[in-house]
Amino acid sequence: MEFLGTTQTASYCGPKKSYLFPEPVSTSTTQDSYQSYYLPGYRYLNTWRPSLFYRVSAVPTNSDEQGNMRNCAPLRPPTILPSVRSALYARYSPRDWYRANTVQYKGSESCRHWAGRLNEDSLRLMQDKDQLTHQTQDNTGRSLGQRLSDIDFWRSELTYELERLLTETRALETSKRRLECAADEAQRPLKVALECLYNREKRMGIDLVHDDVEKNLIQEVDLFKSCQERMRKLAGRIDQQLCINRDAQHALERDLSDKNSAHFIDEKCYNLRNTSDGISYYHGVEKIDGTVSVPETWAKFSDDNIRHSQNARANSMKLREETENTLENVSEEMWKQFTDTNLAFTNRIAETADTKNKLQTHLAKTLQEIFQTENTIMLLERAIMAKECPLKVAQTRLEGRTRRPNVELCRDIPQFKLVNEVFTIDDTLQTLKLRLREAQDTLQLLVLNKARLEHDLSVKANSLFIDKKCMDMRKTFPSTPRLVGYT
Repeated sequence: MEFLGTTQTASYCGPKKSYLFPEPVSTSTTQDSYQSYYLPGYRYLNTWRPSLFYRVSAVPTNSDEQGNMRNCAPLRPPTILPSVRSALYARYSPRDWYRANTVQYKGSESCRHWAGRLNEDSLRLMQDKDQLTHQTQDNTGRSLGQRLSDIDFWRSELTYELERLLTETRALETSKRRLECAADEAQRPLKVALECLYNREKRMGIDLVHDDVEKNLIQEVDLFKSCQERMRKLAGRIDQQLCINRDAQHALERDLSDKNSAHFIDEKCYNLRNTSDGISYYHGVEKIDGTVSVPETWAKFSDDNIRHSQNARANSMKLREETENTLENVSEEMWKQFTDTNLAFTNRIAETADTKNKLQTHLAKTLQEIFQTENTIMLLERAIMAKECPLKVAQTRLEGRTRRPNVELCRDIPQFKLVNEVFTIDDTLQTLKLRLREAQDTLQLLVLNKARLEHDLSVKANSLFIDKKCMDMRKTFPSTPRLVGYT
């Protein structure tokens, strides 16, 4: 086996001859490797470790067994110790030393030349920049003055529009309060109408009729509820418009507050001089772009706020006009319906009173007829009782004649007469009893009719009482000024 060293300049890089064994025949070679690159003058702790190259061959133990041992396993010689290689490191050459000094001289001359040119250019640069600084500062001051003028203009516009918007908002709030008062004022007659409907539900029997009074009451309730709903919806729209007005007011106030703050800041900046107190370094402030608008969008922002406020004021005026018209129409409709319902109540009360009088007349006639029918029933009962004794006599005779002996049981004329008498009396009794039942049925019908008449009279009296009670409840109605929201 043959061992190769680390660097190519080492003296032992070539093949080493063995004095103990004959030179073996090479059979195979391992893969090539490359050394790591290091800068001149730098070495690391593991630089003594070489990249090893191995060439392996089979070595026989003696010359006689050389042919037989070609296929035997190779033998590895002992490794070279690191201490032997400590003096083999590379060093700089004199050529490298002279070259480094020359480079140092040329660098020094170049630096001196560059410093001279830099001094001259620096003087010219300081003069130019000083003049540029004064000019820039003057331009900035004029721009700040113009900016203050622009801010003053928009401040006056915003203040004027804010005052008009506040006035319109107060007027719209007044209209909303009128609507709410009118809706609350309509609540009392609505309760009266509902109470009348509830009371009329207490009518009994046939008087629980869907008459003109009930129709007018239902129309009145629906009208009052509809009017309240219209007024509340309009009040809700006014609420929404008030929210829009407050948004516009908030936008104007915020814009005006921002304008005041910006005016104060820009005025303070405008009055700053190089000799002013409070100036200082703020490193990196010029690199921070915290702006959110340009002059065009800045002016458009205030103009949009003013236009939004103007639109809100225009919508508010339309709502106030609509409120006036709605209150007038609602007041007229409620008064008209209230009058129609009262007229229907008056007609119904008169009609009910007339019907009640007629029922009382019929009741008196029915009572007289009941008295006569009771007398007839009493006479019929007496007649029936009078026929009982003759019937008993005839039946007793027949029973006695059944005890005659043997052939004496003869169907003679008296037998026929007695049988005929019994049948005649019995038929008479059946006829009288039938007439008595008819009289009793007629009496029951008369009593039932009397009860119906009395019940109908009570129903009419109850209906008349309810309608009069409702009319007493409807004696008062809110006046027109209260219906239109004035308290």
